[in-house]
Amino acid sequence: MMDKDILKRLRVITDEEQKYLDGQTEIEASLYQSEYPSEAASELYTIDNKKLLETGKLITIRTNTRFVHFPAHRHNYVEVMYMCEGSTRHIVNGKMVELNKGELLFLSQNAIQEILPAGESDIGVNFIILPQFFSYALGMMAEEENPLRTFVFDCLTGKNEDVNYLHFKVADVLPVQNLVENLIWTLLNHLPNKRSINEITMGLLLLQLINHMNAVETNQHSKGQFLTMQVLGYIDVNYCDGTLTELAERLHYDVAFLSKEIKKYTGSTYTELVQTKRLSQAAYLLTHTTMQVSYISAAVGDENISYFNRVLQKKYGMTPRKYRVSHPVIP
Repeated sequence: MMDKDILKRLRVITDEEQKYLDGQTEIEASLYQSEYPSEAASELYTIDNKKLLETGKLITIRTNTRFVHFPAHRHNYVEVMYMCEGSTRHIVNGKMVELNKGELLFLSQNAIQEILPAGESDIGVNFIILPQFFSYALGMMAEEENPLRTFVFDCLTGKNEDVNYLHFKVADVLPVQNLVENLIWTLLNHLPNKRSINEITMGLLLLQLINHMNAVETNQHSKGQFLTMQVLGYIDVNYCDGTLTELAERLHYDVAFLSKEIKKYTGSTYTELVQTKRLSQAAYLLTHTTMQVSYISAAVGDENISYFNRVLQKKYGMTPRKYRVSHPVIP
């Protein structure tokens, strides 16, 4: 349960919200736009980060505005919404998304969002984030090549035009809830080193979310992207001893059908994806630990040390021992 003091601050009705309670029926566009669309009623407008972010800031937080309908719009930033209490309903690129307590909604800059009116007890917060803010979080994981991480970050930064949002149903994942609350608390309070704290916390949050890709929903028409996230999420956790058969059972697919779908949407076979993950983890262990090569081979699921040496040399152009020597080892 979220800290009571935080909730008390977030429940306060803002001056803008009071206007809607007093009878104003349309959003106050000047609060969100620097430039206005033409008279054409069908033209979308863009919510401008310059209206919401202080100059020089990469991230800020604001409560989700209640009591009014937000018409379809875009953002020139990445928006992350978190529900502290209650729920909100969104239409994202034509699909209805209901965001419930404890859930997260990541919206890329490609998303077209419409928000239905929220009630007084529907307490949500919006993180307004410039894409470059994620650079530090990406750097936290850069030592270990991770196709899932790349996939998620492409979604967040708009490089993947097919995926407009990621809806994480993680209300029961305590580490995620704690990290989000830490972000909210830090952004609400003026602390020394706030930027560093927020960057590290976001990195930890994304690391946690990557481990729960089975709890994510995305565009209805993006079957391939959704399947990719599920497959890579499974491999990320079960690369040592997971099997295609077990994955197929979890996803309720025929094994042969799933194998073809994986190849179709990722360009690699299940075995190739597993080997890529094992080798990236092995490279990480070689450069960050003093573990013997034979132990690293076993730790990533390759019991045959000769085979491990051969595939790692093929990928990186050197033996495991040479790879370790050519990279600094962190004690």
